[in-house]
Amino acid sequence: MSIANYLTFFRIFISPVFLLVYIAHAKLGISNVVLPYVLLFLLGVSELSDAFDGYLARKYNQVTDLGKILDPMADSIYRISVFLTFTLEPIKVPMLLIFVFLYRDSVVSTLRTICAFRGFALAARTSGKIKAVIQGIAAFIIIILMIPHSLGNMSIEKLHITSTWVVGVAALYTFLSGIDYIYANKHYIAKLLTLPRHREES
Repeated sequence: MSIANYLTFFRIFISPVFLLVYIAHAKLGISNVVLPYVLLFLLGVSELSDAFDGYLARKYNQVTDLGKILDPMADSIYRISVFLTFTLEPIKVPMLLIFVFLYRDSVVSTLRTICAFRGFALAARTSGKIKAVIQGIAAFIIIILMIPHSLGNMSIEKLHITSTWVVGVAALYTFLSGIDYIYANKHYIAKLLTLPRHREES
């Protein structure tokens, strides 16, 4: 276990905390006015841990097989948890958009795992890193939109519509990044569809 891996585990741990705070903020003594700031803090901590775990792993030569598996898994868990939270009132973005995130990450993770078992690694794509940045910005924008809503300066309808457009843009790029990932690694994926020679001969 390295410092980078501890940060990755921390990101996985904080994912349900974001959801619980959003749902049970009243019971926790957090008012509607204060809630957006607490969520911004939690999201900021998650994003910083995402940035620093990779940096520390490379700087201190602590890149491990465990970290290669856990880091993208942690990213998927915490970002999907955040966007699933946004399907609840008062934001209430359509669940269909969240399935785009879920399906894209599920397909890519499955391909990576299968290829790893076959002895070759799928290369990371710049589009995937941009996807992470866009999703992070979208989450920050939506939480910031909660501030005027909590103060009575934005209607719930406007919050819902604006948030849906923001998540929609992130979902569109997420889908396109998935297509780019599959296309860029089509030769490796083709290997997965090819039976071993001894099976063909039998």
